[in-house]
Amino acid sequence: MKNATTDLTANRNDRQKPPNSRLTIQHRPVDTLRLDPRNPREHSKKQIAQIAESIRAFGFNVPVLIDDDNKIIAGHGRVLACQLLGISEVPTICLSHLSPKQVRAFIIADNKLTENSTWNEILLGEQLKSLSEIDLNFSLEATGFEMGEIDVLIEGLSQPGEVA
Repeated sequence: MKNATTDLTANRNDRQKPPNSRLTIQHRPVDTLRLDPRNPREHSKKQIAQIAESIRAFGFNVPVLIDDDNKIIAGHGRVLACQLLGISEVPTICLSHLSPKQVRAFIIADNKLTENSTWNEILLGEQLKSLSEIDLNFSLEATGFEMGEIDVLIEGLSQPGEVA
């Protein structure tokens, strides 16, 4: 019986090197981009609002990845946030070098691989504390953390009687 592990092992030597293609950013109207109904990642209204707040604070900094038919591969939440904000055009990168099978797998990998990392809570708390002490022209919640979480992380830096 064939499984993912044996498939990976069997195909290890058959894999090609990543294509040496240059990626080009092209601005496209949001209304020409198509959400992929098969995208397994779901975005709550709360998360879309958080993404919108981040875009308000920092600008639109991560291009939407699309296929040759303008179907979104990565960036569904950012596009939904732009619709909420009334942003009419976004930067995109067309991943025409990916096969349909690679697109399906990349959609999963792009979402899952970020979940596999962890936070260094001390460094995170230090960064948030530093940001909380300066005059920002945006809410610290634009980082995606809620104020209660930020407070806990900052407070965790030095508990009474402990040396930070």
